[in-house]
Amino acid sequence: AEDVTLQQWRTLVVLSRQESVTATHLAEALGVHQSSTTRLCDRLVRKKLIKRVHREADRREIAVSLTATGRRLVDRVLTRRRRELRVIAARMTPEARQQALEGLRAFTEAAGEPKTDLDRFGWSEP
Repeated sequence: AEDVTLQQWRTLVVLSRQESVTATHLAEALGVHQSSTTRLCDRLVRKKLIKRVHREADRREIAVSLTATGRRLVDRVLTRRRRELRVIAARMTPEARQQALEGLRAFTEAAGEPKTDLDRFGWSEP
């Protein structure tokens, strides 16, 4: 598996939701300054997990997207995570799952994580 930091992982997850995004959009989604996003993307390009692409609408505008390697990494990690979460959730009562889900949503919001569909990660409403 690729060795990625938490911030790099967050970037890969954001990019996994769309075909490509601009650095400005990515910075907003991650809650960081655009210059930080540029350095972050440079590292992920060197790891061959993302690539820079010219936007069709405006060839001067550059966006980033996952490479096939980056997509496989995200898919592999999320598949494993979903499996692990399903095993844990199956041991819980429906009420406990609902409480945990509400707690996870509050936690991710407080942590400033990008908004996400928790079902995508294998954790859904009972």
